[in-house]
Amino acid sequence: MATVRLSDVVIPEVYAGYTTVNNIESLVLSQSGIIARSPALDEAASIGQKLVHIPFWKDLDQTIEPNYSNDDPDDHAVPNKIQTGEMQARNAYLNQGYSDMDLVNEILNKDPMQAIRNRSGVYWQRQFQRRLIAMALGVYADNLANNSGDMVYQVGTLETGAAPSAAKKFSRANFTAAAFTLGDAVDSIQAIAVHSVVMKTMVDNDDIDFIPDSAGNLTVPTYLGRRVIVDDTMPVRAGTTSGFVYTSILFGAGAYGYGVGAPKVPVALVRDETSGNGGGQETLWERKTWLMHPFGFNWTEGTLTEFSPTVADLKLDAHWNRVVPRKAVPMAFLDTNG
Repeated sequence: MATVRLSDVVIPEVYAGYTTVNNIESLVLSQSGIIARSPALDEAASIGQKLVHIPFWKDLDQTIEPNYSNDDPDDHAVPNKIQTGEMQARNAYLNQGYSDMDLVNEILNKDPMQAIRNRSGVYWQRQFQRRLIAMALGVYADNLANNSGDMVYQVGTLETGAAPSAAKKFSRANFTAAAFTLGDAVDSIQAIAVHSVVMKTMVDNDDIDFIPDSAGNLTVPTYLGRRVIVDDTMPVRAGTTSGFVYTSILFGAGAYGYGVGAPKVPVALVRDETSGNGGGQETLWERKTWLMHPFGFNWTEGTLTEFSPTVADLKLDAHWNRVVPRKAVPMAFLDTNG
């Protein structure tokens, strides 16, 4: 009986191109303008260094008044200059493998690669999004530890009992209080990431509208015109006896930049003819090099549990340090009891 093999249905170069496009460009955060791919960051992700430096232009100093013209030929104005800054970012080198025994394929007469291909893009999407959220939580922790919490509005408290008051739950007033930590840059907010418990409050308040997706179906949730990303990996802190505090993240346009590196072998097929007592085994490996970075922060290497930062590492305040004024960071945080 003929058996479909991974090598029959996978062309590594084609597969690598498919997964790269499928797993990032269709991400909700990408579609909402929160993250932007940059050719410069693509290059930085490909230079073979763990730490890379990203230069940026600072805004013109708005506190300097313009010159006042006169008719004195000897009064020469002195021009100002634009200032530059630099952020340190960290490359992440990731991989994942999927294995299949030949005998299982032969007995079932099914194509495992189709199932893998259908879900692989979703897997990497979720990993990308979880790393972005973890970075935001590291920024949150750093802000509370080192910048007096000027990016955070905390209304939720622990030990609230079984039924927290409406004032401590997600509301329009609490949302705007968090958003306006950005001051007059508040209009940059484009999306909000929330736990499903918070989303339920938003729905109960009749505050969710739906806009058409790429197929024209009304399936994309929005709140006051901002995209809503629902993810139950969003942080929840539990009280000793009662109460839960949920952290929601408000993202502005350009909150993140990212680049994609080029692993030496992005996709590999490996056979082990002795596995299964000679029945054979085939393994598909995928490798990613991602450079993802929140604008306005330096990455501090410190101690890592792996060669590349894990999701847990990204959440630690010790790895982040803000290098721009608060209003220049297109991000804010809201803590509520649901």
